[in-house]
Amino acid sequence: MSKAARSGLLLGLAVLFAFGTWLAWAFVIDDAFITFRYSKHLAEGFGPVWNVGGDAVEGFTNFAWMLWHGLFASFGADLLTVAKVTSLVFGGVTLVLLVRATDGVGAVVAGTAFVLFLPTYFHLNSGLETVAFAAVLLRLVIVALHVIDEDRVFDWEPPLLLLLLAMLRPEGLLAGLPAFAVWFWYSRRIPTARWGLGALVVVGAGYFLWRWIYYGQLLPNTFYVKFGDVAAGSDWAGRTALALAPLLVLTLALLVVKGLWFKGLLLSLTVAATYAPYAMSGLTMDYLHRFAYHAFPVLCLGAGIAVAAIGHRLASAAVGAVAVGWVAVTGAVASDLPTIANYGVDLQRAHVAIGQGLAESGVPEEARTLAVSDAGAIPYYSDWRSIDYIGLNDEAIAHGADPTSIVSKARPTVVVVTGIGPEIPANKYGLDVDAATAGYQLVARIQMREDYWQNVFVLPQWAPQVSTAVTASTDAARLTYDPGRYELTIDRWLGRLSGR
Repeated sequence: MSKAARSGLLLGLAVLFAFGTWLAWAFVIDDAFITFRYSKHLAEGFGPVWNVGGDAVEGFTNFAWMLWHGLFASFGADLLTVAKVTSLVFGGVTLVLLVRATDGVGAVVAGTAFVLFLPTYFHLNSGLETVAFAAVLLRLVIVALHVIDEDRVFDWEPPLLLLLLAMLRPEGLLAGLPAFAVWFWYSRRIPTARWGLGALVVVGAGYFLWRWIYYGQLLPNTFYVKFGDVAAGSDWAGRTALALAPLLVLTLALLVVKGLWFKGLLLSLTVAATYAPYAMSGLTMDYLHRFAYHAFPVLCLGAGIAVAAIGHRLASAAVGAVAVGWVAVTGAVASDLPTIANYGVDLQRAHVAIGQGLAESGVPEEARTLAVSDAGAIPYYSDWRSIDYIGLNDEAIAHGADPTSIVSKARPTVVVVTGIGPEIPANKYGLDVDAATAGYQLVARIQMREDYWQNVFVLPQWAPQVSTAVTASTDAARLTYDPGRYELTIDRWLGRLSGR
């Protein structure tokens, strides 16, 4: 492929990439605000903690992402904007890497599969580290491929990339290990490579030891809540295999191609190492193939290399078209797309508005205590001391303590209970609602979407202040974000985009 043709391809794909980013710009996931809360407290000098002055708990799995946003929080930047722009840059880098790492029809397939997979843009705008993780993993794999081709690489880059992967998510160490092993095997006699490995071990061990001492657990607290359901992991593996079938098949096909089998082995092992933790355990918040996306660009690269190796122009084009069309369709017809496409505005008129209302309620500092199951935007925008009774940010609950006992003993000023309708549930995430809210007043019922409500209970002495502030905030948000519409439909999303 000529330089002009490659530039033209990149330009065309960049236009599609920009359009897709715009389509999903309103989206953000509630979990992102968990990380932002830690970043904010770090920037304020309290350390990466959930509650200022409370026990240190690691309620996030993306340390490097938290650290990055802590830097911007110290400048007073809007962290959601920082997250979106950062992911946009990583997404753009991913597109460039895919087009440059392949040639001819392979570059077309790799780049087009990436930009036509609709979940790409929701993950980019989610506020989480998903796109950044996928980009770093892709770059590490490409470096290893260069080493196989005996091209010169920077010996400092693979150790740095592997360290970044492990700090973006703990399982990143496993995901990047095959590519890192290939690099080191080929470069083991180079002194700078050995120094790089040594530096990686020292820095990585130092980080692990620090966080073990600081948080008191081997793994982030969320692992003790979210992982352990092997049956759900098997279901996840099946859904992933179906959604990405052509990319998986093409990548595996490289194993039997003369001259490419070793590259195929590297790519296949990388995908297997990335997916193994998810396939062996249940996952939450796996919207639009979020965890499968970690290796999605690697699969796009594998498919591009495989298609280019076919040789016959028409056959290459036909196979590539099937692969690209498949992932484009599976991404667009994902069962949870209607929920996710409207999730951002729904979050604004419920969780964000509740949090902002609590912050403006006039409740004195010593009484600003909260118990909540959706431990994201509500605790972040309120910045109240919070009990997360799911346990993501509570070590005792994560290890089996009774949420009702903990909430009842703390007697927080506000208890927020999630329901699937306007009726108050009897039990939610192990919380006995009647027992935990005995003596409280129900001051607000806020609808997020057609099957999701937030019920706000307040101690009587603070009920007037909280009721006035939360009602004012949520009423304003309800009139601003999709007024009168709560249904989970693609039509609502498209109508909003078109201005209807």
